[in-house]
Formats: sequence, structure tokens, C-alpha cells
Amino acid sequence: MKKLFTNYNFEFNKSEKKILKTFCSQNLKQIQGDNKYFAEIKTFNSLVEKLNSSSEVIKLTKDERTRLKYQLHENVNYLKKKMQKSWFLKKFLYKSMLTQYENILINHFSD
Repeated sequence: MKKLFTNYNFEFNKSEKKILKTFCSQNLKQIQGDNKYFAEIKTFNSLVEKLNSSSEVIKLTKDERTRLKYQLHENVNYLKKKMQKSWFLKKFLYKSMLTQYENILINHFSD
């Protein structure tokens, strides 16, 4: 059965906030100059502002949640592909990033 109402309030710990801030900032840098990504730019700017706030509970909109979840999921898939093709040292570096992103997805965005 599908839920009628979904809670978009998240309680990220300090390290998760930092990871998500850098992730959103990197996404913004990649799409900054292109006008066709106007909605994504607006969403990620809003996410960065909310993550920079000092409040413990972060209230996201449905659009922010879905875009963040999608980008995190795509980044996890990309890192998995990169790990398969890389050598030991890169695998070691990618592994820590991959586990951090997967933990955020599992803990906060699993449906």
C-alpha cells in the first residue's frame, strides 16, 4: 500500500551534513553556467542553504528530496563502475566515498 503522506524532515549528523554540502556544491559547480539546468541549480542552492543552517531538523521539499536522492543514487552507480576499472589505491579512495553515500541513501532515503 502506498503512503498518503510522506515526511520530508531529516536529521543528518554533522558528518552527513558536511558530505551532502560538498556533494551539492560539486553539483552546482558542474551545472552552474548552463541555463537548461535552471531548476536543478535552484534546488541545489536551496539545499546548500538548508544544510548550512544550524537547525537539527532539515525540512526538504518533495522536489529537493527526489533530486538529491536521484543524484546520490547516480553517484553511487558511477563510483561502483569506477571502482571496477581502477587499481588498488583508487579503489581504496573510492570505497570510503561509496560507503558514505550508500549509508546516507540507506539511512535517510530508503523507501
